[in-house]
Amino acid sequence: MPAIRLPSGDRRGKAAEFSPRMPCICHALSAACRRRMKSMPLRSPSRRTFTLTCASAALAACTSFGTKPTTSGAVTPPTNPPQPRPVRIGIALGGGAARGFAHVGVLKALEARGIAVEIVAGTSAGSVVGALYASGMNALAINKLALAMDEASISDWAVPFRSRGLLQGMALQNFINKTLNNRPIEKMAKPLGIVATDLKSGQPLLFQRGNTGLAVRASCSVPSVFEPVRIGDHEYVDGGLVSPVPASFARRMGADFVIAVDISARPEGAATQNPIEMLLQTFTIMGQTIKTYELDKYADVVIRPNLAAMGGSDFNQRNAAILAGEEAVARIMPELQRKLAAVRPAAA
Repeated sequence: MPAIRLPSGDRRGKAAEFSPRMPCICHALSAACRRRMKSMPLRSPSRRTFTLTCASAALAACTSFGTKPTTSGAVTPPTNPPQPRPVRIGIALGGGAARGFAHVGVLKALEARGIAVEIVAGTSAGSVVGALYASGMNALAINKLALAMDEASISDWAVPFRSRGLLQGMALQNFINKTLNNRPIEKMAKPLGIVATDLKSGQPLLFQRGNTGLAVRASCSVPSVFEPVRIGDHEYVDGGLVSPVPASFARRMGADFVIAVDISARPEGAATQNPIEMLLQTFTIMGQTIKTYELDKYADVVIRPNLAAMGGSDFNQRNAAILAGEEAVARIMPELQRKLAAVRPAAA
């Protein structure tokens, strides 16, 4: 049954309501008063006083029973506003052949200063270091692996005049997969993106699933140095041809703040002392305009290790490259911290 609403003319100035299913105490009071008044003289003062008293009591009972409690004095506990999402830092590791050892030094220095990288994108040499780092290895472990690595272990010469490159690339693929226990890209501890170039269309492709070693091999396949890598119906070559430092891909993967590492600086002295050096330097020159555009638009901070004295095939300078990466972070740290503070939410 619907609740019965009393007229608004009660003494509190607003409607009172009660449910007819509830016992009505006012009826009980009225009956008791009638029984008592029967024993009193009709015109006695005490009867009149008693009548007024009973009427007041009955009215109070009938109008107060079942009224809704007022909430005007209720105190609402304060609610905590939702906390802002932490800034996700991504790192874009560029290509540069043997200069890629500098990436190890950069990661070491960032870790030492408490900069937590959550998203990793890599091109060419950057894909090698990026895959190791995204797997969960810390920078010190990668440093140890880099110094102990034998260049011959990732070099598998192709058959002369019967191949499309000097190296097959299978040795590099096997090295990565063995080191990472054949973990696919999508199972990494951190989101990982590996950039390669579609040889037919010339478009970049971001690998985020599948065989990690195969994707790294494709990303590192410098034309004429490595054979192109066939994946499905497509052939892929070095990602540095179209994205020398993949800052745009780190942003696409969800990074709010992108740290780009550019290791493609022009070396001092003669860059053409051997055919491979000449080829690598040619690709570096070709990628300058693309790189400048991508870094200006998508990178928040660009780290540039001083590698002018190191060539792209100079693997015996790996220790110096690692140190150059650490020094580059030390130089840019004030700028990096200032820019990070500007995008991070203020502490409560």
